[in-house]
Amino acid sequence: MSDPCNWLVDNSRLLPRAGTALDVACGRGRNALWLAGRGLKTIAVDRDESAVAFVNQEATRHVLPLWAQAVDLEHGPPFLHPSSFDVVVVVHYLHRPLFPALVAALRPGGVLVYETFTRAQAARGKPTNPAFLLEPGELEKRLQPLEIVASREGDFDDRMVASVIARRPREH
Repeated sequence: MSDPCNWLVDNSRLLPRAGTALDVACGRGRNALWLAGRGLKTIAVDRDESAVAFVNQEATRHVLPLWAQAVDLEHGPPFLHPSSFDVVVVVHYLHRPLFPALVAALRPGGVLVYETFTRAQAARGKPTNPAFLLEPGELEKRLQPLEIVASREGDFDDRMVASVIARRPREH
């Protein structure tokens, strides 16, 4: 099993200790498995059915509160419901039309952990398609009206990335 994203682990103090989590475009589940291991009831989604099967096998093997599902995030029916999650994690995935649904999926006080490649990554190798690369400062703008709790942009872990921890304000 691969280690979870450093940005996620390094900011674990900002995550709730209990609740529900969603790992978007989970791949083989490194972040979802880590979240479930911390006790969060976790849903992981990815379009790769073999990756989803692997995540479910690992969750069963480790007796984790994790369920993975094959979902086409770009062409399938909407799968996110408003105010459903305490934590949403997106790492190395970018589909701009999904941002409003990600923001809305957070419960009041919920935390979004997002990290993906910037345009500068193209000079180093993959990905090179502009559709999968953030412009400078784009990530924070797309996450409005969330409160940005932590952010960085530049060369981290030998990748050119933008990373944000954002929180949905608590309703009064």
